[in-house]
Amino acid sequence: MVYLFLGQDSLSKDIQLRQIKEQSLAKNVEQFNLDTIYARELDLKGLQEKFLLLPVNNPKRMIVIKDAQLLKDECRRFIIDYAKDPDNRLDLVLDVDKYDKRDGFINELSRYAKTVRFREEPKVDAFVLSRAIEMNKPDQALRLLAQLLRDGERPERVLGGLRFAWERSVSYPQEAKRRLKLLLACDIDIKTGKLKPDFALEKLVIGLCGAGKPLH
Repeated sequence: MVYLFLGQDSLSKDIQLRQIKEQSLAKNVEQFNLDTIYARELDLKGLQEKFLLLPVNNPKRMIVIKDAQLLKDECRRFIIDYAKDPDNRLDLVLDVDKYDKRDGFINELSRYAKTVRFREEPKVDAFVLSRAIEMNKPDQALRLLAQLLRDGERPERVLGGLRFAWERSVSYPQEAKRRLKLLLACDIDIKTGKLKPDFALEKLVIGLCGAGKPLH
């Protein structure tokens, strides 16, 4: 069986994965028959080697590929070909986190795999962060910032998005000026190495969520 997990609800994914393991792998041989690999580190040769391994004292093996949306093109083609005629001695689970719904690989794979959909978090960008700051909600803004950085967003793009959101404000020009001044100070702290980027951005968010007026 080939399974395609779509979404960001990691707890529910773990529960579903555990159920598949219990169905396919005896506990006393699970360590010999289960490979969990990460797509970012995977090349075609390494992937094929995993597929060639035979089960040990069990009818099946199991391969779990994390962040499968990051698979290289050659690995994607190999998996699509495999999914069309899978080996009954292998359960393959492709765990996809955030992905483009126009991704041809995922769309084609869903035709052959058992697709299980999980809760998806709303897309976070600098403008969502900006709205949390405008509402003076520091806890929410810090969580959004952490998610942005966790998703790989670059600090300079976060600063650029915030600057774009506020530099055209005309309703509260003094407050916009205060916030842009804080943005500039943060940019300098990062570029001079005075603070690590994540610390500098956290300091910025707390400052921006100060006693200023909302920019509406």
